[in-house]
Amino acid sequence: MRVLLLTQIIPYPPDAGPKVKTWHVLRYLADCGHEITLLSFVRPEEEAYVDHLRQICHQVHTVPIRRSRLHDVGYWLRSHITGRPFLIERDDLPQMRSYIRQLLAAEKFDVIHADQLTMTQFALGAEGEKRPFLIFDAHNAVWTITERMGESAPWFLKPVLRLESQRIKRYEGMLVEQFDHTMVVIEPDRRALLAGVRDGSTESLRHRITVIPIAVDTRQLYPIHRQPPSARIVTLGTLHYPPNADGIRWFLREVLPLVRQQIPDATLTIIGKNPPKDFLEAAGQYPEVVTVTGYVPDLKPYMEQSSIMVVPVRAGGGMRVRILEAFARAMPVVTTTVGLEGIEATDGKEVLVADDPAAYAAATVQLLRNEELQNRLSANGRLLATTIYDWQIVLKKMDQIYAQATEQTLQ
Repeated sequence: MRVLLLTQIIPYPPDAGPKVKTWHVLRYLADCGHEITLLSFVRPEEEAYVDHLRQICHQVHTVPIRRSRLHDVGYWLRSHITGRPFLIERDDLPQMRSYIRQLLAAEKFDVIHADQLTMTQFALGAEGEKRPFLIFDAHNAVWTITERMGESAPWFLKPVLRLESQRIKRYEGMLVEQFDHTMVVIEPDRRALLAGVRDGSTESLRHRITVIPIAVDTRQLYPIHRQPPSARIVTLGTLHYPPNADGIRWFLREVLPLVRQQIPDATLTIIGKNPPKDFLEAAGQYPEVVTVTGYVPDLKPYMEQSSIMVVPVRAGGGMRVRILEAFARAMPVVTTTVGLEGIEATDGKEVLVADDPAAYAAATVQLLRNEELQNRLSANGRLLATTIYDWQIVLKKMDQIYAQATEQTLQ
């Protein structure tokens, strides 16, 4: 089939959660013999990777995008006029709409696969003698992320986030109705998207949403050989993404001091692109305790030097790729109930789970002190990743969706 894949970010290299998910979807579709035309927003630092994508895509087209806080204010004000979410207004660039129109006028596509919320608006505008089969690949039920962020936000941001959450909820409900099929990564996100449907037809729409977990490549992510037990803790994430920064900030401020009361030589290494100013300040003030690396191309040395990984998540949606990749690398993990959402792991078997600062610190200390527990979690996590979450296993569920598209094309 001829597939137009719309992405908000260049899905290579697969070094962040959204890129990991999209990269494996792209690989799988190409391996299945589909002819992929990729149209993506691109940032200046991503230009170097476009040629790599051309190796597996029929065509690759890009539209430049730059973020600006000043422009964001304008998009927020415009959202009050249109009633659409700020996130949709922010990415509704004329250049992308023009490119879409040109592609659809020049070529016939069987499927438009819109990856992530903000790209759906461009698929909705598809016209022609026969409309392509529309797939909404929802990485998250985004309205739930905004809602959770509002719960811990400063008082003056609470009404802003509440309004945005309501707008996104309605918009996502509309997408479920308008698209031929929707993909989510966890069952709670299916329920969350259906909650935004306003006409009460949720039961008739339920079968048009398929749960397909995020996948990892367990052949490339092989087990880490950790060095002799240490008190080093590692955490990572795309740090300009608010839920990631919020969770790590919580661990840094409220959990790590409790850990160091029992293990004075415990240290924390924070890995990720665009670390917030307060992270850098903490590393500058306590260099013997906190290390902030920024983006690193290879995580292996940092994991080898650490005993455990912490994935402290208080807000967010979907699945945490960080946890799946840690399992694939046989890295013992401590996370939260929210962090483990959608992952078929058991507290005490593949992972340790705790939610308040005292309990999280206790779990962290227990794991740092118990090498046998570290090894048991590592082995069980690796087994879970290889048997359930490898991309070649997980993404077979997409075959049924694309079979529906084939049937529609033949009609």
